[in-house]
Amino acid sequence: MFYDFIKRIIDILGASILAVLFVPIWIIIPILIKLDSQGPILYKPERVGKKGKIFKMFKFRSMKMFEINGKAVHAVEFWKANPDLFEKYKRNGWKLELNEDPRITKLGKILRQTSMDEMPQVFNIFSGEMSLVGPRAYVEPELEDAKKRYGDNVEILIKQSLSAKPGLTGPWQVSGRNEIPWNQRVAIDADYAKRRSIIYDIYILFKTPFAMISKW
Repeated sequence: MFYDFIKRIIDILGASILAVLFVPIWIIIPILIKLDSQGPILYKPERVGKKGKIFKMFKFRSMKMFEINGKAVHAVEFWKANPDLFEKYKRNGWKLELNEDPRITKLGKILRQTSMDEMPQVFNIFSGEMSLVGPRAYVEPELEDAKKRYGDNVEILIKQSLSAKPGLTGPWQVSGRNEIPWNQRVAIDADYAKRRSIIYDIYILFKTPFAMISKW
């Protein structure tokens, strides 16, 4: 109870500071997104939150819009027309290298490398759906695929991971990011959820800026 109370206070204070500190980003990035490609500024994908509750996560759009059957759709629909690439995406731990992912815009590559596309998630933090620090916010089909791919052991880790709110940053983001295999990522998240440590949260927050610029 004490951990949850202190963590919520830190979340509100931290999200407020980020919202004010990065005011230029709230102005500049939307302009750049509109100049770079057609489509909405924000993308609101469904993610699995604490205890399996589905919520809409706010992100700056980093993917192209595609026309399928005469309708403009977000890049998620791209997989329906490219099943072979989708299978590669799943086999590779639900990720592709930025340079080989045809869905990502030019600006999107920069936003993703620096994690700036995640900034709108401060609004998910204010609403209580997310925390400053926590496990990765997983996609539901991703979890179902992982259970089939890795078996009972990973199902236990997924359940442990979902006992905490997903975070704007987290242990896997500061420990190698996408280079870590999927089953190891969820193990790191599960370990985080079991710790329930404010000191560990502060450690992750301290390391996050260095992880954001590690590829530059």
